[in-house]
Amino acid sequence: MPVSLAASGPADALLHELGAADLAHPGGTLMAHLQRVQGQLAAWGARPALQLAGLCHAFYGTDGFAEALLPLDRRSELTAVVGAEAEALVYLYASCDRGATYPTLADPDGPFHDRFTGLSHTPEPQSRRDFAELSAANELDLARIDPAFRDRWGPDLLTLFTRIRPLLSRPAWSDCQEVLAG
Repeated sequence: MPVSLAASGPADALLHELGAADLAHPGGTLMAHLQRVQGQLAAWGARPALQLAGLCHAFYGTDGFAEALLPLDRRSELTAVVGAEAEALVYLYASCDRGATYPTLADPDGPFHDRFTGLSHTPEPQSRRDFAELSAANELDLARIDPAFRDRWGPDLLTLFTRIRPLLSRPAWSDCQEVLAG
């Protein structure tokens, strides 16, 4: 079933219900960050499912943000709100063991390490591109709003995004250069 951005209304409601609007995050609240990430993906022309994944990418916590809004045994609740495709992207993003996955992310057969299960798999090319695009939107939001974050992590992020450039859309890559190299 195709996902419509109308689903962002119910997703916003679930985020509020689970406390995202009250959870501190660089640049304000987690809710504000999630909305900016969704907006960035929309500005880059991402399809609706990826935009919804951007809005919901922290539901299960991430390798860089441990606070989870939902435990993994309640994944069906998010699926009911955003659809299976967007929820699968949220899980993929949340499950990434960055230290183990990032070095070979751009390789078509590079293993993706799941920090929840300890297992590895090889995502399909579209999932790999979606993961890269969502990663760029997330990190660029932090770099834009927090100069200390950009100073500390900008060079490493630019190295990462340069290495995975083939996975990024032109607008995402352009913004990576502008925000991280500028």
